[in-house]
Amino acid sequence: MGSDNRRHEVLAQTLDLTDASLSFSRREFLLITGGMIVAVSALEAKGAKEAPLIIMDQAGGLVISDSTKCVGCRRCELACTEYNDGKASPTMARIKISRNLNFGPKGLYAGQHSEGNWGNGLVIQDLCKQCPHPVPCANACPNDAIVVRPPTNARVVDLNKCIGCKMCQRACPWEMMSFDSDTNKATKCFLCDGSPKCVEACPSGALAYVAWRDLTDSVPPRVVPTAIVSPEKAQTCNECHKK
Repeated sequence: MGSDNRRHEVLAQTLDLTDASLSFSRREFLLITGGMIVAVSALEAKGAKEAPLIIMDQAGGLVISDSTKCVGCRRCELACTEYNDGKASPTMARIKISRNLNFGPKGLYAGQHSEGNWGNGLVIQDLCKQCPHPVPCANACPNDAIVVRPPTNARVVDLNKCIGCKMCQRACPWEMMSFDSDTNKATKCFLCDGSPKCVEACPSGALAYVAWRDLTDSVPPRVVPTAIVSPEKAQTCNECHKK
């Protein structure tokens, strides 16, 4: 009842402005009434369901790489899946090496910078950026299945909530979401709760676990995300970031 009364109040204010609209410029009138319509919509959304999950906490660390040291052995991929999934499945590892191993006249196959074009021989290690807000994979998840988990505050897939829609894969600009076809669940790097197994397994010291820093502006994206953010989350973002 409270939300209904509030909606009626906002609508009444809008009607009052309509009667007095001649005292406003057309632009001012549209801005004011438009804002009230948004407010009514927000009240209706709030009354219908809980506010959507939006991750604001910063991660405590992340894994970084040195491409000049990588020998392409892919032990990190094996360590990742053997520890986390109990199986050797490099293709679903949270660290991506294999997709950057193929060299040729046009550079790396699906690589980021075309390194190694018959030249420097660098192998690019693709790693989760533990994105700061807004977190693309979390924002795109319709079930709020990507959450923050202590002690590292890594962005983690809650398998009890994941429905296997793969929307998170379409959302990540670096294609760092993995998918387990056996369980029909998404998965991603969660830093092994502060002791990343990929770092421990690397024989050449090409990986390191360090304090978090924002790499999202310094590493070019691989793809243009195609995921759609729900209207509820989009509305919440608009309220937070409106100028």
